Amino acid sequence: MAENLELPRPGRLLRTVAWNLTESVGLPGIGYVLGQELAGRNAAMIAAAAVLWLVAGVRKVVTGRVPGLVTISALVMTVQAAMVVSTGNVFFFLLQFPAANLALALLFARTAPTRKPLIARLAAEVVALRQPSTHHPALHRFFQGATWLWAGVFFLLTVGFSVLMLTEPMTLFLLLTTAVTTGAVVVGAGLSALWFFSVIRKSGLRVRFIAG
Repeated sequence: MAENLELPRPGRLLRTVAWNLTESVGLPGIGYVLGQELAGRNAAMIAAAAVLWLVAGVRKVVTGRVPGLVTISALVMTVQAAMVVSTGNVFFFLLQFPAANLALALLFARTAPTRKPLIARLAAEVVALRQPSTHHPALHRFFQGATWLWAGVFFLLTVGFSVLMLTEPMTLFLLLTTAVTTGAVVVGAGLSALWFFSVIRKSGLRVRFIAG
C-alpha cells in the first residue's frame, strides 16, 4: 500500500501559509512603512529588522522554537539594515540586494548536504507537510537537491544584481530587482513542484489532505 505525505485541508493550508507570510513579510513590511513615515529610510530598515526579531522572540517564548522563515528573514533584514545604516552611502544601499541574496545562497548551500536540508524544514513549517514515518531516500534526496536548487537561484540573483548595480541607474535597478526576483522565485517554485511530484509518483507516495 502506498504511503502518504500529509497536508492540512485546503482552508487550513491557506491559513497556515498566510500566517507564515504575515510573520516573515507582512509584519516587517508594516514596520518598514511606519519607520519610513516617521523618520526615513534608516529608521524603516531598523524597524523592519526589529519587528522580525520581536516575532522570533515571541515565537520562542510561546512555542519554544522559531520558524525557519522568520529566522531567515530576520538574518537577511539585519544584514541589509546594518549595511544601509552604517554607511548612508547609495552604493551600499544598492549593495544590500546582492549581499542579501548571497547570504541566502550560503544558508541554503550549508544545509543542503545535511540530514535536515532547509527546504524540508520550510515545507514542514510553511505548508505543514508531514512526511511518512518510514524514511524514503528518494524523498530525502529531493529535499537536498531542491535546497541546492534554491542555493543556485539565490547565487544567480547575487551575480545578476551585482552586474545590474554597476551598469544601471538606481531607479531602473530597483525596478529590475523586483521583476527579476519575482521571476526567479516563480521559476524556482515551479521547478521544485514539478520535481517533487515526479519523485513522489516514482516512489509510490501520495499526498493526503487531513483535518487539523
